[in-house]
Amino acid sequence: MPVFGTNGAEMLDAFDHALLNLAQRDDSLTADEIASHVALSPSAIARRRRRLRSEGWIARTIALLAPRLTEGRLRALVLVQLNEHADQHGKRLLLARLEKAETVQFVLEVSGSHDLALLIDSTSMDAFVAEAEALLASDAAVRRYETSFVKKSWKFAPFVRLG
Repeated sequence: MPVFGTNGAEMLDAFDHALLNLAQRDDSLTADEIASHVALSPSAIARRRRRLRSEGWIARTIALLAPRLTEGRLRALVLVQLNEHADQHGKRLLLARLEKAETVQFVLEVSGSHDLALLIDSTSMDAFVAEAEALLASDAAVRRYETSFVKKSWKFAPFVRLG
């Protein structure tokens, strides 16, 4: 399904969707390699990719490390309850600190008995405890948090099918 702008003009078409789907799987593919999957010339693919980036349809490109580099690390799924009376300013400050913390890999605002879900990557248990204390335990906006440690990662595929 095409995406339309506020003026009703189509902004993304089926070719753009195909390029974005491929970029989500492997953004290192060359325009020549993509041309074998999408019925466009390599030069048209290159132009569209530049446009998708410049218009912000691709937020950023990152590299996923091989498991052999990350397998010995401690990863924790942390569920956070905020205080009932936590003001919006306090919540914004907490979210800003979480956003800046390199060890916090994702922050999701969730429904249910918790308010936030975090994934924290640490080098050790001591490093995790120090990070949790600094980020969460000392924050007045945080009521409590629960931690589950990742034993094994089976799938990590942040992919949204378009089109």
